[in-house]
Order: sequence, then C-alpha cells, then structure tokens
Amino acid sequence: MSPLDRLQKLASHFTSANPVPGSASEGRTQDSHDYKHRHNFHTLSPTNFLWRAACIEPDATAIYHVTANNKILRRSYAEAADRARGLAYYLRKHKFKRVGILCTNTPAFLESLFGIAASGAVSVAVNYRLKTDDISYIFQHSDVDIIIVDAEFENLLGNYKRDKPDIPILIDTDTDATEGELSGPFDDAVLEGLQYDRSTGGKGWADLESQARNEEDVIVLAYTSGTTARPKGVEYTHRGCYLAALGNVIESGLNYHTGRCRYLWTLPMFHATGWTFPWAITAVRGTHYCLRKIDYPEIWRLLKEEKITHFNAAPTVNTLLCAAKEAERLEQPVRVTVAASPPTAYLFETMTNLNLHPVHVYGLTETYGPITKGYHMPEWEEIPVKEKYEKMARQGHGFVTSLPARVIKTDQAEGVLIDVSMDGKEIGEIVFEGNICAKGYYKDAEATRKLWAGGVSHSGDLAVWHPDGAIQILDRAKDIIISGGENISSVALESMLVTHPDILECGVVAVPDSHWGERPKAFITVKQGKEVRGEDVIDWAKHKSDISKFMVPREVEVVQELPKTSTGKLKKNVLREWAKGNRNVK
Repeated sequence: MSPLDRLQKLASHFTSANPVPGSASEGRTQDSHDYKHRHNFHTLSPTNFLWRAACIEPDATAIYHVTANNKILRRSYAEAADRARGLAYYLRKHKFKRVGILCTNTPAFLESLFGIAASGAVSVAVNYRLKTDDISYIFQHSDVDIIIVDAEFENLLGNYKRDKPDIPILIDTDTDATEGELSGPFDDAVLEGLQYDRSTGGKGWADLESQARNEEDVIVLAYTSGTTARPKGVEYTHRGCYLAALGNVIESGLNYHTGRCRYLWTLPMFHATGWTFPWAITAVRGTHYCLRKIDYPEIWRLLKEEKITHFNAAPTVNTLLCAAKEAERLEQPVRVTVAASPPTAYLFETMTNLNLHPVHVYGLTETYGPITKGYHMPEWEEIPVKEKYEKMARQGHGFVTSLPARVIKTDQAEGVLIDVSMDGKEIGEIVFEGNICAKGYYKDAEATRKLWAGGVSHSGDLAVWHPDGAIQILDRAKDIIISGGENISSVALESMLVTHPDILECGVVAVPDSHWGERPKAFITVKQGKEVRGEDVIDWAKHKSDISKFMVPREVEVVQELPKTSTGKLKKNVLREWAKGNRNVK
C-alpha cells in the first residue's frame, strides 16, 4: 500500500459515516453526551500516533537498538506499527484486558504500549529494580491477566508465579530476529496476531482502538515507587496521555529543528510510562534509541556518532554523565529534559558547557510526569551568569496543556486552599489541576480522596512562589530541617555544597542536636581522582562558601555511592537510617 493509500485509509477511519462495528469510531460517548454524529469531534488517544507515523513516513527509522545478542537493530515505522498491530490482535484473540510489562527500554516495551492500548486493554509496567515481593504485589493488585517480560527479568516473577501459576507469561528475548531460532514467545505472539488479523478479514489498524471509545477510560496504570508504603496504581487516561505527550512535544522542543528528532532512552520507560515520551517521540516521527541499561561510554558514543538531539534524565544521571572520562563538548546541541529531583545551578552550567542544554521540568507520577517547566527568558542573558543558572534551576510555570501550578498554605484544614504570597519567601505546598492530573489511585478511594482534597491534586512538595509566577521547590515536608527555629532546605544546602570543586554528589538529612534541635548532616561522593575529608568540607562551608552559618552541616561523611531510586532520586529515608548508624539499609 502506498503512503497516499495509507493516508486515505486513515482519513476514512476518522470521517466514516458508517463506522466498522466494534471499531473506535463507533458509539463514542463522553460525559453522558452523544458525540457519535458530531463532525467536529474525535476522542483523544495517543495510540493513533504510531499508525499515523507509519502512514506518513513508513520507511522512516522508528527504532535503533543494540539487542541483547549485541546486534544493531533498525526498525522502520511501518515495521513497528505492524508488530504493535500483531500484538493487539493477539491480545484481542485471547481476550486479555490487563497486560503487565516487566522489561528494560527495549523495542518490545515500546511496541507493547501501542499494541496493548490498540487492543482495548490496559498496560501495567513495573520497575524491575523493585523487590520481587513488590513486583508480585503490583501485578496482583492491578489484576493483570498476562505478563510480557524481558528474558533477563523472568527470575523476578518467582513469587508471582507461585501465587498466580495460571497467568501466562510472554518472554521477550530481545534479539534481532522476529521469527525462528533466536526469536521468542513475544515474537511468536506478534506473528499469531498478524495471522489472526488476516484470517478475520485483514482490517488492520482500522478495526483496532487507535482512538479511544471514551477518552476518559484508563489506558495505563502507573505504579508509584512505594519507598515508604505499598506502591499505588495511578490511573492514566487516554485524554491525559494525549495532552501530556503533546505538552512534551512543545515544552521539550521535540519538533523544533529540521531533520528528525533522535531521542535516547536514558529514562526508564516504566517510570510514569516514560513521562509519556513513547507517544511524544512517535507523534513527531522521531527515532527511539532504546537502551538496555545506563552505560555512560555508550551514551557518549551515541551522542557523538548518532547525533542524538534529545534525552531525559534525572540530575544524578546528568552529573555522572558530565563527570565521565568520555565527556567533551559536543558539536551539536542536545536538549536534555531534566526532572525527578531538584537540580543545581552548578549542574546546569556544567551541562551547558558541554552543549547539553537543560530543559527543566517538574512533575510526579500523579501528573503523567512533567507538568511544569522552567521557561528560559531572553532577558536572563543580560544578568550575571550565576543568577541566570539559579533562575534556570527553578521549577517554573505550568505546562501549555495544563493549568498554572499553585502554592498553598499548609497550616489550613484539609481541603482549605489559600495561596501563599508570591514573594519568593513564604513556603507552601505545590498543587495542580487540569488536563494532565491523573484520575486517582486504582482500588484506593481513600488515597484518591486525599490526593484531590479541596479539588486540587496535592504534590506533598514544599516550595516558594516567586513574583514572576515561577515556583521553586525547597523540599518534601519531611525533609525540611528545623534548626534553632530556622527552616533549612536540604535541597538548597545540597545545591550549595556541590559547588565545592571536589564534590560530585551530595545528600543532606537532619540529625538530632542537643542545642539546636536538629542540624544538617551531609553525605558526599567525591570526583574521580580527588580526595577530600569531611572536616575540610565543613571548614570550606564556614569560611569560603556562601552558605549561611546556621546551614553549615554538623557532619560531612564521604561515601562511595549515594542510595538512589531507579529514577535517580536520592533515598532520603535510607540516608536518615545511615545517619542513625544503620548502614545495612539500602
């Protein structure tokens, strides 16, 4: 079929007066209104981005990947769309409605997100770094009826298979083969689905749910990390994912340049569904550079040789990337969307010097990933460099597809919403509302009620609100250090300490103090080839830095590595245990 034929078929899918029975065009309902006969409406779902890309540029490279058998795989949009279609028909044939995913950043993961939704099912991607008990809990809590697992992680399903022996497991071998000896059960399922489509009339994508029947239906359950409690299943809708993806296209500049967006998957796809970037990159027909693991030499190779244009990463990943021995200023600029924990101005300056230009965003699993952006203002080029990077490190304003972020007073009764002063000083909680806030938590009405107390989505993050409307995170409520009546932001202190020339990373927590109540303790890692003692850092903080005297750490401990979540956030709960002497906690 020619590209023109594909486009005409796609157009008829949207405008047909007599939709195919069972197709996404039939019986659209939304909020009890009947939109079936409205010609100026279609339901929003990001699933159609893949079929659309294959219609427009079937031969464009959708995927680049170094497979588990160490082969370079390049897959076109036509091929990727066919594989997603095959999976969709396989799931439909067997009537699977909840599909678990336990994979690293592979083509199978990417294709599954489209295939699962196209079949009308819900995807449940799980962090493979979790304990096996938590993995089992999530898959049982979410009621999955089949699991797609990378061969490397099949052993992590031991507890789950013991409890649910009848749930089928589709293993992806992640090779360059799609059939034959090197392929696996996942590839077999794709082929079975394609054959099923042919045997039932060959309707292809036109008979799949590439548009949602109801855009408020759940498309994904994204589970929280569960560091202090059981993971919660955050409900993502078709509409929310569509608008969050378009927001990322705009805010991260995925379509700003001539040529194709080349996006490197350093961010785990399991984390808030990759912040909706699987859909966003596909929407602009970019190339997904899948990556099985964080490998800094390999990342630098791809940046240099493949001319990567974009990637997303937490501050800690960017810190280690900039410190790698392969680091050097790139010929071409790369836009790096930075989130997961508050970055430092020093990191942003370091990145920019390497031609890695930070796009600073902030969000939560409950907001589909990013929901605010630190917009770079032209007038900042006229202010001192230090001040410019400090402004760039703020969390900024609400996304174009959201409503403005607010900061509310925390000393009010639950549900009472009073904004703090926009003076950059008064501390309150960040709250959200609008299109890219998740519905709630699956099977947890009480947690959903608390999330939406007062009609806004609560973040639990403390911030100030600047006169220009930008928000700036100070801490989670539990991470604020109260010393002699002064509030110390651990985030602010960490930002100051990493300006020490020998410190690579830093994490700060409160420790008891008989006189001041609490004082900060800092855990630091040291740059390669450098040596520094804790007392040297304290002396520097007192006499050579801009750190206020009441913020100077009581203790500084040098460690080999800081404890982090799978997405690069510091595990402050672990650092607090370390500070008590419990060093076996990880």
